[in-house]
Amino acid sequence: MKYSQRAKLCQNPTAKKLLALMDEKETNLSVDTNLTKKGEILELADLIGPEICLLKTHIDVVENFDQELIEGLKKLAKKHNFLIFEDRKFADTGNTVKHQYQHGLYHIADWADIVNAHSVAGPGVISGLKEVGLTKGRGLLLIAEMSTEGTLAQGEYTRNTVEMALANKDFVIGFISRHKLTDDQTMIHMTPGVKLIAGSDGLGQQWITPEQIILEQGNDIIIVGRGIYQADDPLVEAKKYREAGWQAYLKREK
Repeated sequence: MKYSQRAKLCQNPTAKKLLALMDEKETNLSVDTNLTKKGEILELADLIGPEICLLKTHIDVVENFDQELIEGLKKLAKKHNFLIFEDRKFADTGNTVKHQYQHGLYHIADWADIVNAHSVAGPGVISGLKEVGLTKGRGLLLIAEMSTEGTLAQGEYTRNTVEMALANKDFVIGFISRHKLTDDQTMIHMTPGVKLIAGSDGLGQQWITPEQIILEQGNDIIIVGRGIYQADDPLVEAKKYREAGWQAYLKREK
């Protein structure tokens, strides 16, 4: 099914919005802003914003974090029509993740459209996050597979993660995964570790190409980090990844 058709099936408003804007903007590219300076993040987001459906942040590595960064990201998301995904990877008891999500220095639930969580703690992690995020219309991704060498997120762990997701479709909108894990059209599959040429960084990261992810594996969104933000011209590279990801999607839909 097309992204726009799937949007109509989703219970979660963030899932609906994401799939619809992907169709509208003709992009399935997410960029990982794994940067440590506020100014660098805002500059990159403004530059590549027109090319992406989703901006992935790591808010706890920002050395000069303040509310100006959050307000800036929200304005850019509105300006360029993308959503914000805070890659927090919650992995604790329901009560603890609830407070991590809602309170503390970052108040993530107030600005991040999407967050993610490891399922290792069991369904309580979903329940805790849902208590905060559901009323705000937020969405949760479960980390079902990882792109690192030797990952333990596979086999029975992955199958149990999928079951948890399908039991919470009002809040869980999909997965971080290497493969398509379910035929449920409301579940969005996002894949990190993407480069135009497959390979490895020697530190356990294994890169896969946009065509492998979208066309061969049947996933939905490619997440690109160093291949864009470390490039001499990030905008040029973002356009290349956007085109590669979208063309793979069009081939899949034929």
